[in-house]
Amino acid sequence: MDPLALAPHVAIFPFPAQGHVNSMLKLAQLLSLSNFHITFLVTVDTHERLLKNTDVLSRFGSGFQLQALPHGISMDNVNTRDGISMLYHSLSVIAKPFLKEFIVNSPVTCIIADGILSMADDAAEEINLPIIYFRTISACSFWSYFCIPELIQAGELPLKENAMDFTLTKVKGMEDFLRGRDLPSFCRSRDLTSPDMRILMFETQQTPRARGLILNTFEDLEGPILSQIRTVCPNVYTIGAVHAHLKTRLPKSTSSNSLWQEDESCMSWLDTQPPKSVIYVSFGSIAGLTREELLEFWYGMVNSEQKFLWVMKPDLIIGQERKDEIPAELEQGTKARGYMTDWVPQEKVLAHTAIGGFLTHSGWNSTLESIVEGVPMICWPRFADQQVNSRFVGEVWKMGLEIKDTCDRDIIAKSIRDLMEKRKGEFSQRMEHMASLAKRAVNEGGSSYINLNRLIQDIRSMTPPLKQT
Repeated sequence: MDPLALAPHVAIFPFPAQGHVNSMLKLAQLLSLSNFHITFLVTVDTHERLLKNTDVLSRFGSGFQLQALPHGISMDNVNTRDGISMLYHSLSVIAKPFLKEFIVNSPVTCIIADGILSMADDAAEEINLPIIYFRTISACSFWSYFCIPELIQAGELPLKENAMDFTLTKVKGMEDFLRGRDLPSFCRSRDLTSPDMRILMFETQQTPRARGLILNTFEDLEGPILSQIRTVCPNVYTIGAVHAHLKTRLPKSTSSNSLWQEDESCMSWLDTQPPKSVIYVSFGSIAGLTREELLEFWYGMVNSEQKFLWVMKPDLIIGQERKDEIPAELEQGTKARGYMTDWVPQEKVLAHTAIGGFLTHSGWNSTLESIVEGVPMICWPRFADQQVNSRFVGEVWKMGLEIKDTCDRDIIAKSIRDLMEKRKGEFSQRMEHMASLAKRAVNEGGSSYINLNRLIQDIRSMTPPLKQT
């Protein structure tokens, strides 16, 4: 008999953004290796980009289905004032009924839904289908989201004037170091009824409804905060780092889940550079810079006199073309010591021996990828969970520097020199230690290895509800 004939069928439903799709697709691949049927639900534009830029179908095999949701759901307006509200409205109106019809008409064993898509839980509850949430952010940022009602009740939110550096007291486990400026970006609004605040507060508070919570982290990294989370969500599966899990189970795999075409020509350039001599610079898939910010970073990198590899997406500059006139000294400095490209295979780049540092927006996938490869960071977060991540990198884990809420060429140049030269040994020692713990977690007997197996066994024990007629 075909081993897939009696295999569990898991529907995986990510939030339609690069970082969410990337880590949840990696989880899908891990489950596929255990002979699960997987249906991966994505928006039409994500579906097209994955087919165009990745080998996702050939990589997974016959038990995997990439299913496009109906038209009408898009991330195109997410950075506008009402963008998040518009996206959630379209998800509720279009994706929710589609998902309900799909799970009613398919022998689905369970749903693994992005933890900010509670409409999936609503659909599953109607037919008593088990659901597990996957929060693709760090444990520390998830916990800060969850504690927002306590911050409001204590009067610490909304943030008062000049309170950005005030230490907050109502996020358990972070009372000694979490400041106003370290909270998720939407907490900076004076309006507690703003769409971003209202939606993410509501979605996070729904988490205990699920059968369990998957987090892309590991116990040695976030153990104290995970203990706090387990007081409200007892069944937590820490299975991170998921990309490291795949490397251990598929050592020769070099596959990507990028929604953009990757330029691998930078790898040849890196091959010509001395070990740990290059700082890699990327602000992620969504964040944009003003032209003034772009120039400050550019001057900072050139003035640091360090080699740099900079990912500069065509839409990086907000409201302007990247090809606007660039000062001659920046062009000359880049020609001498830099390499610029639209998009790169980031995991490969961070694993390259030439990389000695990472100037990052502090997205969680990027942070984990840097930790696994032992690359110290300079953190310049912009929104959502990135502020919390950067505080932990700089203050708690001491894996690098944070320069949040500043954009000054002199500070940038000094931070790069400190990371790459002055404090290089200090950061390298810490990063090497945590990288070894990260790799131990995903190898046989490690905490993430055990938790992934527990997740697989728990799904196998679930019984799909009877098909409704």
